[in-house]
Amino acid sequence: MLMLPIRLKIREVVFWPVFIIATLATMVGSQAIISGTFSVISQCRALKCFPRVKVVHTSNHIHGQIYIPEVNWILMVLCLAVLVGYRDTDTIGNAYGLAVITVMLVTTCLMFLVIVMVWKRNILGALAFVIVFGSVELFYFSACLAKVHKGGWFPLVLSLILLSTMCIWHYGTLKKQAYELNNRVCLDMLLSMGTNLGINRVPGIGLIYSNVATGVPPMFAHFVTNFPAFHRILVFVMVQSLTVPKVPANQRFVISRIGPTEFRLFQCVVRYGYKDQRNDTHDFENHLIETVAEFLRNGNNDGEAFRWETTNQQQSSPSDDVTASSFENVVSSESSKKTVRFRGVGCSKELEDLREARESGLAYMMGSTCVLACDTSSYLKKFAINIVYGFLRQNCRHPAIALGVPHTSLIEVGMVYRV
Repeated sequence: MLMLPIRLKIREVVFWPVFIIATLATMVGSQAIISGTFSVISQCRALKCFPRVKVVHTSNHIHGQIYIPEVNWILMVLCLAVLVGYRDTDTIGNAYGLAVITVMLVTTCLMFLVIVMVWKRNILGALAFVIVFGSVELFYFSACLAKVHKGGWFPLVLSLILLSTMCIWHYGTLKKQAYELNNRVCLDMLLSMGTNLGINRVPGIGLIYSNVATGVPPMFAHFVTNFPAFHRILVFVMVQSLTVPKVPANQRFVISRIGPTEFRLFQCVVRYGYKDQRNDTHDFENHLIETVAEFLRNGNNDGEAFRWETTNQQQSSPSDDVTASSFENVVSSESSKKTVRFRGVGCSKELEDLREARESGLAYMMGSTCVLACDTSSYLKKFAINIVYGFLRQNCRHPAIALGVPHTSLIEVGMVYRV
């Protein structure tokens, strides 16, 4: 029965060719909608207006050529829900028509900003463009509004849900970042503790992941307050994503020192391209330790940033010398324990401490925050932060998975943010 209208309008001889062409045209149109959705979601995610999702870059040359598995599944479920729920081409057409004309009207309004701010054209010309095209689209839009009760309500409800989700996520993220900036521990306060910094320094290396560029994140201050002990060597890690396909290995890490040498505190900016793999923990740990060792060997003890630069070499065996300064990276495929060994004469005290700390183990420390509204907040804010934003944070992609942090070496510090 679904093919009856097509058979009435098309002759039997050309029915199947037209049917095949129509199916292919539908696939092309659907692909355009899907790709556009991926692009919009990726941009919203970059603007902190959408929860964390997995973004797969499928091209080494085009940054915007992406695939988002979660969004693809959601689109499939919504498509089936519309098909099963409506079961009527006229009702589906009403919903589709309202969605299309609304997109066209919004695009025309945004073109005013593009003409004035991007193209730097006359504002009168921009107004003329909006009036000419917008007036025509308004007629179609008003006609589609008459069919809201006949199926056109679905895109309106779906748009309202997406808009509310994006606004709440953006609002909660801004409040969370503001809390971290306002409650970060000043480095001067940390360094003023002098030699008493870290009463108990346990063996090993601790990698503290942080979103703040300067200062100590409140998560670490909360950890030290409740558990006054941390690793002998601490590295505050900040991940930076670049818009290039791959970052060369010699430009991956930027190391700087925090405070006096006896504190053994460092800050590391890790830079990734959108095609770089982040799940190779073994390679990441060894390269990081090599970079810190090279930083110390070059005598960068004045707090200046240092970028590790060396030529790319094949992985050597334990018996080969890697560098002239006799710093060796030993990888054992037969053992699950990964070690980087330093050997040779003349190693400084810091290099010796780094070697001992590396052999003791390496731990990753991240915050597991719970963002809650203050008790004096309104009911609307409590609903948005405590319920909606909390639900989105629990069901979005975990930062440890996105950064490739191994679960066996991960320490999550729980903390409540009152915003």
